[in-house]
Amino acid sequence: MAAVTLEKKRKNIDLPIETLQKLSIMAASQGKSLKAFIENILVAKADSLSVEVSTNPSPSGDSWFDNPENMASVERGIEDAKKGKVKAYSMDEIRNLLGV
Repeated sequence: MAAVTLEKKRKNIDLPIETLQKLSIMAASQGKSLKAFIENILVAKADSLSVEVSTNPSPSGDSWFDNPENMASVERGIEDAKKGKVKAYSMDEIRNLLGV
């Protein structure tokens, strides 16, 4: 039988004293350490959440970015920029090109 190991990360958190006192009482009533009690609460809460990560890079959720062709164009532009295949224009250069 293969053993399953879970990755864990240590994180310090600051809580108000009154909160810690209440949690300590609740933990003791269940025969658990405060640490184990808080970890169980957080794990249960996280497991109950449904988290969706949007691939839309727009902070406002602009639907233009939902179009795969538009995103492919953006990704090509990013790759071109990484390879130095693009030229950056100043605002003055843009105005001159537009004849403004």
